[in-house]
Amino acid sequence: MIYPSIDKLLNIVDSKYELVHISARRSKEISRTGYLQMPVSSYKSTKNIGRALEEITEGLIEIKKGEK
Repeated sequence: MIYPSIDKLLNIVDSKYELVHISARRSKEISRTGYLQMPVSSYKSTKNIGRALEEITEGLIEIKKGEK
């Protein structure tokens, strides 16, 4: 089973497209800087995209709704 589930993520983010955009940007930021918002041992995923999705689920990434 994939963690975190798409259902949990879509409760936080309005659309799948926005979710892809946010997670891709965060994943690239992790690759560039190496900065993680949680201890490495607390992540279930070893890849940056999975870690970005976990950070979204934990509420560590602020998502501004309604802004363009």
